[in-house]
Amino acid sequence: MFGRMTSTAPVSMNFGLLLLRVGIGLSMVAFHGYDKITGGPEQWASIGTHMSLLGITFVPVFWGFMAAFAEFVCSILLVLGPLFRMAALLLAFNMFMATLVHLNLPADSPAAGWSGASHAIELMTVYIALFFTGPGRYAFKLGRVR
Repeated sequence: MFGRMTSTAPVSMNFGLLLLRVGIGLSMVAFHGYDKITGGPEQWASIGTHMSLLGITFVPVFWGFMAAFAEFVCSILLVLGPLFRMAALLLAFNMFMATLVHLNLPADSPAAGWSGASHAIELMTVYIALFFTGPGRYAFKLGRVR
C-alpha cells in the first residue's frame, strides 16, 4: 500500500507536493496571514515600516498590506495552485523581509538574531523550492484541475 506512495513515481511526488502546499499554506493563513489581513491600516503601517531596511520609506500602509496579502491570499493560492509561482515568489520575498527584521532587532530581544530568524529562513527556503518545482499535478489552474 505505501510502496507506491513512497516511491519516486510521479504520483508520490505529486502527492508530496500537495501535502507540502496544503500544510505550509494553511499554516501561514491561520497563524500569520489572517491576523495581518484583518489588522487594518494601522497594523499595515506598522508592518510596512520594515521596508526601511531596504531604504524604502514611502507608503508604509501599502507595503504592510502587501505583506498581509502575501501571507493570506498568496498562501491560499499556494494551496489551490493558480498563480502558484507568483504566490511562492511573493511569499519568499515576505520571508526575506521577515529575516531582515529579525536580524535587525535589538540584541536583547528574544526574537533577535539568527535563531529568531530561523523560521523565516526555513519558510523562505521552502517557498523558493516550491517556486522551482511548481505545484505538481494536483492543483487548480485557470479554472481546471491539472
